[in-house]
Amino acid sequence: MKRFALFVLGSAVALASAASLRAENWPQWRGARLDGISAEKDLPTKFSPTENVAWRFPLPGPAGASPVVWDNQVFLTTVDGNDLTLMCIGTDGKLQWKQVVSEGNKVVRDGEGNSASPSPSTDGKHVWAFMANGTLACYTVDGKEVWKLNVQDRYGKLDIAFGMTSSPVLDGDKLYLQLIHGEGNPDTREAVVVCLDAASGKEIWKRDRPSDGKNECEHSYASPIIYRDAKHEFLLTHGADYAIAHRLKDGSEIFRVGNLNPKGNYNPTLRFVATPVAAEGMIVIPSAKNGPVFCLKPDAEGDVSFQDAAYFWQRERDTPDVPSPLVHDGIVYLCRENGNLITVDAKTGEEFYTQPTVRDRHRASPVYADGHIYLTARNGNITVVKAGKTFEIVSTNDMKESISASPAIAGGTIYIRTFDALYAIRKAK
Repeated sequence: MKRFALFVLGSAVALASAASLRAENWPQWRGARLDGISAEKDLPTKFSPTENVAWRFPLPGPAGASPVVWDNQVFLTTVDGNDLTLMCIGTDGKLQWKQVVSEGNKVVRDGEGNSASPSPSTDGKHVWAFMANGTLACYTVDGKEVWKLNVQDRYGKLDIAFGMTSSPVLDGDKLYLQLIHGEGNPDTREAVVVCLDAASGKEIWKRDRPSDGKNECEHSYASPIIYRDAKHEFLLTHGADYAIAHRLKDGSEIFRVGNLNPKGNYNPTLRFVATPVAAEGMIVIPSAKNGPVFCLKPDAEGDVSFQDAAYFWQRERDTPDVPSPLVHDGIVYLCRENGNLITVDAKTGEEFYTQPTVRDRHRASPVYADGHIYLTARNGNITVVKAGKTFEIVSTNDMKESISASPAIAGGTIYIRTFDALYAIRKAK
């Protein structure tokens, strides 16, 4: 992984220390910097339910939540009957503990999602779990409850078809949530962004998030990110037809990017699922349903929806619909929901290639490690593509179990969460 001297993206622990980075923990969805990039080396590119499997841990139920890893512990949320649970599994494949966070599961999207879909976060001392019914809880890494609350009690009843499946962002001692939901009249839509003290769950600030979007957010489950460089730092929320940057100190708006659902050709069923990604000096912002992709400069101010100077490039179509973009070594990787992989130059938008991989729905976001891109299909096939400007499939690996969760990479291991089990994939010693 390219190490940026000045750029650190929204780490789960701010990020604790350089030692943590060397240990290559994967502390929240999409990793330490929320970019899907791992520094791990010597990972397997060929695997199956029996090949290069260190262990397989059966799970009590499915979920799209990605596992997170810190040292010798793996945390993940899952359903267990009607219970919404947080589990801790050792990197040896043995259960350490399990806690019921809430009750009342709701199966959605023809079984593809449920109320345990948000991914947890950890800083190595505590772990935070959010459920789609609004329950948010903090536990020690030993499984002891520290605090628990429901965002519906604080911020109003959630009106969202698939549940509030956006994953919160942990940044140092703060936890950020985007609660964008409801449909119909924009003046009555509930949309707030909140910052909580991670240690206590107490509110630090809350901001309304106005939008003139129509019906988008009832089916949305994008997550926020944090951007940092030597001059800028902000929270970026994504939903209700806009990506909006908020100051970390108070949530006030810095800029907004619209035209993601163009008013001249407005799609009232559009919803954001793919989350933006930040790289050094840029933010790649997806939309949905074959809509546009924007590559934004981080020094934007105000409404930059139609300010060409605010962007490195704009692509009118070919957005990923569910998988989030990935940026590595000056190349943007866009994995379409049908398995097509598109690569473009990060600064110019020049296309290098568009090529098909597995012809099946892709829900998980791509990850990078050791010169390879891992693309996960819903039918359990994981395509390993060589990173770079030239398309080359290294392997296609059939796990024979449905997958919608993004892989996690830590400690020389690829953790793959299927609907049935958690796999630890690593080279045999």
